[in-house]
Order: sequence, then structure tokens, then C-alpha cells
Amino acid sequence: MLSGVFFNAAFITSQVNMFAPNVEQMHVIDHLKGAPSQEKRNVLVESARLARGNIQDLSKLSVKDHDAVIFPGGFGAAKNLCTWAVQGKDCSVNDEIKAALQAFHSEGKPIGLCCISPVLAAKVLPGCEVTVGIEKDDKYPDTTDTAAAINQLGCKHVSKSVGESHVDEKNKLVTTCAFMCNAPIHEIFDGIGSMVQGVLKLA
Repeated sequence: MLSGVFFNAAFITSQVNMFAPNVEQMHVIDHLKGAPSQEKRNVLVESARLARGNIQDLSKLSVKDHDAVIFPGGFGAAKNLCTWAVQGKDCSVNDEIKAALQAFHSEGKPIGLCCISPVLAAKVLPGCEVTVGIEKDDKYPDTTDTAAAINQLGCKHVSKSVGESHVDEKNKLVTTCAFMCNAPIHEIFDGIGSMVQGVLKLA
């Protein structure tokens, strides 16, 4: 079975289990105003709302019961799975997220990451290869700085277009840039599909 560590996106099929950490969100955004509100929300509870209840506490994830794991990206990953949004390469990674990454890696099971979530692997798995898009390209406004930070962490950033994924065979990582690119949704869909297919091939 695939596992999904979930926030801000969902992969729902009969073969997927979704998990989220039981922690408070860093920010709750008022999307009418485009700014943080004073409201407080829990990541697990909010994930259950988005997934219509089909979610489990990340503390219950057992690597032995799953063939692979996929991490969606977005601000949820940058703010709640780690602190990249405010600390960049000096961020910390949530302890349960770190443990899950290390456990799947040590078992030789594939790990998929998209959008900003490849930075989780860069923080936890030294020397890995990931992509967050194409450097020095206006369609990828945040990629150049993020790629530089990934390289500074001792990992390798590989430039890939939005419709592609990168496979780090040695570490069994499959990454794609998704919304790190200002692209039509069908191109982002293609890249995420490529990442998922890459994970399934390694599983």
C-alpha cells in the first residue's frame, strides 16, 4: 500500500492510506484578505476535513505495512512538516516526518515528493538528488534560491521541467516541481503523474 503524508493535497484511492501530524498549523490564512488570521487549526483535523475523514495520525504510520510514501507539497509542507517557509535551509523538520523519511529510506522503499516537499529529503537524507524545477527561468520564480539552498545542504538539485520528474535511483527518491512552476494545471498534473508512476515502478 502507498502511504500519503498529507496536507494541502490528497491522493484518494482504495490503495492509499493518508497520514498527517497531530500538530498546530503555523498559520491559518484568510484567503479573502490574503493574510494570516488569528484563527488556530490543527494539521490533522484540517487534513481530515479536506480528505473527508479518511486520514490517520502520523504517529500510527508503520513502514512495514506500506510499499512507498508520497509527500504532497505546498505551504502546508513548508510551514507544518518543516519550517522551511521561515528558515530556509536552516529549518527543522517535524520529528515524525523525519522519522518516516528515514524509516522508508532505510527499508529501501521509494519516496515521492512534489512541489516544495523535496526540501524535506534534502534536510533528512544527505547527498540525495531532487528537483524543484528549472533554475534561472521566470516560469519557476522560487526555484533558483531553493535549488541553491538544496545544494548548500550537500545534496544535488537537478533541473527538470514541470511535466517531468527526477528519479534518484540510489536513494529511491522521485521528485517533481508541481506548483513551484507558474504553469497550467494540466502540466502540473502531468509532472505529479510522472512522479507517482516513478514511485510505483520502484515499489
